[in-house]
Amino acid sequence: MQPPSTPSNPDPNYYTNRTLTDTEIGYPVHVYFIELAKMYMQRIRWHWHPEFEVIIVNHGEADFFTDDKKIRLKAGQGILINQNTMHSIQSADPDASCNLYSTIFHPSFLFGYGNTVMSGKYLSPILSSPVFRTMLLDEQDPVAEKILDAINSVIAVNMTKKYGYELVTKSYLCQLWVTLLENVIPQNVKTYKNGSLSLDESRVKEAILYIESHYAEHITLDELASSIHISKSECCRCFKRTLELTPIEYLMKYRIFRAASMIQSDDPISHSISELAFSVGFNNASYFNKVFKQYLKCTPSEFKKNLKQDPTSNSFDMMTI
Repeated sequence: MQPPSTPSNPDPNYYTNRTLTDTEIGYPVHVYFIELAKMYMQRIRWHWHPEFEVIIVNHGEADFFTDDKKIRLKAGQGILINQNTMHSIQSADPDASCNLYSTIFHPSFLFGYGNTVMSGKYLSPILSSPVFRTMLLDEQDPVAEKILDAINSVIAVNMTKKYGYELVTKSYLCQLWVTLLENVIPQNVKTYKNGSLSLDESRVKEAILYIESHYAEHITLDELASSIHISKSECCRCFKRTLELTPIEYLMKYRIFRAASMIQSDDPISHSISELAFSVGFNNASYFNKVFKQYLKCTPSEFKKNLKQDPTSNSFDMMTI
């Protein structure tokens, strides 16, 4: 089954490093159509979440990143991402359009919440697998083709939302899960080599959370490294190996992301460039202007002016960094 042509709009607050909320427990399934050209810097930011995610490229090509690999995805291909796996995705060609479908669901939706016999039997082998973090989905592979078919069906029924779509969705996701258990996990167990979560990823996750909580403050490399209990040099190496950025580059990108989002939402603080700069951690408006232009190719004032003239000209979905 192919997904419908009419897309849904992504929740702008969904792609954050988050935990499942009480309101999502009832039906923790989300389907989004994402146009990377409309994303901040044309990418979905580095993030992780407690849900499973399947991304399918609808048009164009995209580069998918985890802390240990980069995968080029073409139209029709996809990637399955295990819960709490840090990842990012961007357009392979900044000058070409690239559209994705993202399907996100919490595994407990399949067998209920709590430590039940069913979840222990069927969820744990996948969720606790030390090696099953991502899986490339290509229809040339019979197993991947089954998963792609199941997810495309989930996308279709969640777009139309006919009566009983929640039950139909659950049936498709159960089919997907059985396919993984029967065909993927046994192979991973046999080829298992490294059973520990990447230490780099663990450290960078902690550092990202620290940055997101303290970006408005004066953060030094010393403070950031101390927050995750390593040296400055090791902190830099972790970021470079994992994100291909320095800690300070990530901090600056995040600060500009917060500033742009405040302008876009017409936050009162954004009415003054100097106040805006101070609110996101810059103590110099001139330097703030320079960094803003470096990342978004225009000054904060130009960004604001363009939005007033055409609200869609510079707007982006608040899901990225």
